[in-house]
This record gives sequence, C-alpha cells and structure tokens, in this order.
Amino acid sequence: MPQALTRRRLLTAASGILLASPSRAGAPPVVAAASDLRFALPEIADRFVAGGGSPLRLVFGSSGNFYRQILQGAPYALYLSADEDYVLRLAERGRTRDAGALYAVGRLVLFAPTASPLEVDPALDGLERALDEERITRFAIANPEHAPYGRRAQEALRRRGLWERLRPRLVLGESVAQAAQFAVSGSTQGGIFARALAEAPDIRGRGRSAPIPAEWHAPLR
Repeated sequence: MPQALTRRRLLTAASGILLASPSRAGAPPVVAAASDLRFALPEIADRFVAGGGSPLRLVFGSSGNFYRQILQGAPYALYLSADEDYVLRLAERGRTRDAGALYAVGRLVLFAPTASPLEVDPALDGLERALDEERITRFAIANPEHAPYGRRAQEALRRRGLWERLRPRLVLGESVAQAAQFAVSGSTQGGIFARALAEAPDIRGRGRSAPIPAEWHAPLR
C-alpha cells in the first residue's frame, strides 16, 4: 500500500477508534499505537496539530500489551492496533466508543542487515539454505504471545516449514519495533517484521528485505 494512502486512511480513521475513557483533564490526549507506526505517526500527529488539533502524546508498543492495559483502565484517548481483533474485543466489552475503523493492512518482510550472510527472497529459500548451512544462529521476530506481527511471522514460518528449525534460534522482541532493532543492529542475522518499518528512511539503507506472501498468514488489519 502506498505510504501516502496509508497516512490519509490513518487521518480519516483517527476519530473512529476513540476509547470510552477520557484522558486526564489538562493533559494531552495519549495515543496508544502499534510500534509499526513509530515512523509514520509522528508526522501525522504534527499535521493534526498544524490543522488546529490539540497536541498529542504518542506511546508505541505491542498491540496485545495495550489491549491488556486498556482493560485495566489505562486512560488512552486513541488505540491504533495492528490486529483488529483487539479493538473488536474492547468494543464488545464496552471499552470503546464504537468498533473502530480500518486504517491500513500490514505486510511482513524478511530482513537481513548489510553484513549478514542471509539471502532474502519472498519464498524464504535463502533462509532455508542458511539454516541448512548453519549460517543462522540468531533470528528476530516479535513475541507471538502479544504482538500481532510476531503471530503472523510464526504463521508464515509454519507455512514454509521453517518454524521448528528456527525456534531455538529466535530472539523475541517485546514489539515489532524491537524485533526490527535486533535485526537492523546486527544483533541477529535476520528477522521478520513490518514492511512499514523496513521502508522507513532510518532502516531502508541498512540491509536488504523481501516481502513475504500475504497468503502465508492471517491478515494484519
């Protein structure tokens, strides 16, 4: 999805996922956002303020952790989740003003930092060869227990028949942004994380990436 379209849809959806609990009086509204938005959302927030909106405080993390915090009463004004199921479950419990609105569909990429021996390709053939030749000792994904991008990475690796082989080598990030950091920094030989992060200016020139087929996992929406 073109980045400009993603941003327009985010702006359009901004009023559609408001939570029932208001922010503290006098404090900037707090936006809880999936960490794949850490590069795009600050610009969107700046445009929102420039257009007359109130200043916002942006907090990035895993969608699952935010879901649990909201259930416990965290005073977020807006929740941007990488998995719509969390929003729908909150709506069913009466914790949101409505059922929200779709703002984007996420994609996964296989990423290898510049110095890594891993060859990247959509079919993950290079990853399989690297495992065969024992050139992969550490591989990053977000924690599947609470990060939607981690669950989808797990599904894609299972579909490709590589999950059990990679499992002992996994380095789990608390969020997809932390998984990306592990891979980009060279702490791991590669990783699977959000395409939105791989295409960000701070990351794009620091390695190689290839999109993973969307049909290999449940939608990131």
